[in-house]
Formats: sequence, structure tokens, C-alpha cells
Amino acid sequence: MVGYDPRAQGSALSPEEAALAGSAAGMVTRALISPLDVLKIRFQLQIERVSSPKGKYQGLFQATRCIYSEEGVSAFWKGHVPAQLLSICFGAVQFASFELLTEAVHNSTLYDSQTAGVHFLCGGLAACSATVVCQPLDILRTRFAAQGQTKVYRNLRHAVFTMWRSEGGLSFYRGLSPTLLAVFPYAGLQFFFYNVFKKLLPPPTTAGDSAGKGLLGSLVCGSGAGMISKTLTYPFDLFKKRLQVGGFEAARAHFGQVRSYRGLVDCAVQIAKDEGVRGFFKGLSPSLVKAALSTGFTFFWYEVFLIAMHSLKQRQRTNSSTRGLEER
Repeated sequence: MVGYDPRAQGSALSPEEAALAGSAAGMVTRALISPLDVLKIRFQLQIERVSSPKGKYQGLFQATRCIYSEEGVSAFWKGHVPAQLLSICFGAVQFASFELLTEAVHNSTLYDSQTAGVHFLCGGLAACSATVVCQPLDILRTRFAAQGQTKVYRNLRHAVFTMWRSEGGLSFYRGLSPTLLAVFPYAGLQFFFYNVFKKLLPPPTTAGDSAGKGLLGSLVCGSGAGMISKTLTYPFDLFKKRLQVGGFEAARAHFGQVRSYRGLVDCAVQIAKDEGVRGFFKGLSPSLVKAALSTGFTFFWYEVFLIAMHSLKQRQRTNSSTRGLEER
């Protein structure tokens, strides 16, 4: 079970173990869903309507064919190095913080640390702490995924030095406000619905099929939680992406119209004026597919690595006990 559980005797999770499992889960998940992330970012940054013939990308399959024919299959993993670093760092900080926060709730309040409401609050706060730590990597990931055939940044080091010289250190925290506004309810709802859905699952009939059904349940529950939370908070994710590529307009000209925004409110007003209400949900289709897979796989792999670590600890305890009895 995700989060501190006082009823799990002898298998309480340390923050270090949570960080290790979270980073490993993030790494595996990122490698699997990177193409959907690139598609989502391209849609979010397009000013023209997705259904309009004037827009470069007009649908999920058309965009996939277009990117593949113009930039090759490797384009679907553009920015993968900073994205992978982001996923590893974010997963480690988020899950370690979540374990610490749920344990603090159990030790300091009268609330049960395994309730959905506690998971919403702790999940949102854990994601905010991970966002502040990892925002520069998110900026770099977005810019690599946004650039077309004309490369503005040759590699990760070149991107860091170029942004630092031309835009200053604060450029690595562009879009932080809408990111925090979006990530708290998004992550909170992920943990909330994951908790709710897991409790709705029937208990395993035998001990033998407990692990298998539990992991499959984690995948299904995580996917459902990801889709619901993404739909409810999607406009903030779009605002974040638009603000993150500020000062990056030259590389975007190849894809169509470009816009400059003075801040979160100006971004929302301009999108509503130029693109309508539907503009707030550009790229929602690949985002929902990505959210289902990303959240489902994250919780699935997190539980897989936890089970593996618990099995390893139990084996070590058994071996040490056996050695102790032999020495006697």
C-alpha cells in the first residue's frame, strides 16, 4: 500500500526505500511514455486550432505521421535525457516526501494516514516539493521536446549555458506559479482516487494470487486516477507549457504562430481571446492516454519495487536468523 501504514507490522517503509522505489518507477515509466509526452507538448504549444487545416498538427495520428516523416523516430524521444533525470528526481522526492508526510500525520494528529483525504493533502504537498526541486529539468525537457529540425540547443550542457547567459537563472523557473497551482490538485487527486479505487478492489481469495492481482489492481487504479485528475486540472498544464517556452519563439516559428505572455493571467486571457475555451484543452487526447499509462505504470512499478525490496529484506532476515541458530 502506498503511504505510511501503521498496520504493516515489520514492513514499514523508510524514506530512502521510498525514494529508491519512486526513482526506479519514474525511470521505467518515462522510457515507455516519452512519445506521448512529445505529442502532448507539440499540441499544447500550437496556437492554431488542432482541427484547423492551418495548424501543423491536426490530430493524434496525423501528428504522429508528421513528426515521424519530418524528424524521424528519434523525435519521439527528444529531450529524453532531461526528461529521464526529471522523472528519476521527481519520483524520488515525491514518494519519499509522501511517506514522511503520511507518517507525520499518523504521529502528530488523530487522522488515519490511510484515508483518501490525508492522501490528497500529502500527495499534493509531496508533489509541490518535488516540483520546486525538479523545475529546471522540466524546463529543459519541454524546450528539447518543443524544438524542431532547427536545433537551438545541441545538448543538455549547451542548453543550460545558453539559457543562463541569454535569459538568466530565473529562466529555469519559468511557469513555476501555474505549475504549483496545477500540480497540487493533480497529484493530490491522483493519490486520492488511487486510494479510493484500491479500497474498492475485492480482497484476494488466496495468498498465492495476492501479489499478481494486487499489481494488476495498482495498474488499473493508477490509470483511472491519472485520467480523472488530468482532466480536472488540464488547463494549468497548458499554461505552464506556454510560459516555459517564453524567450524560445525563434525555434517555434517552424510550427506556426507564436505568442509571448507576460504572466499566468495574460496567458489565460490571450488563449481565451485567440483560441476560445477549446484552446485550454489542446492536446487533451494524448494527455489522457499519457496520464493513464504514466500514472498507472508509476504506481504499478512503485509497488513492484517495494515488493522486491520487502522480499529482499525478509530473505536477509531469514538468512541472519538461520546463521544465528547455527552458531548456537
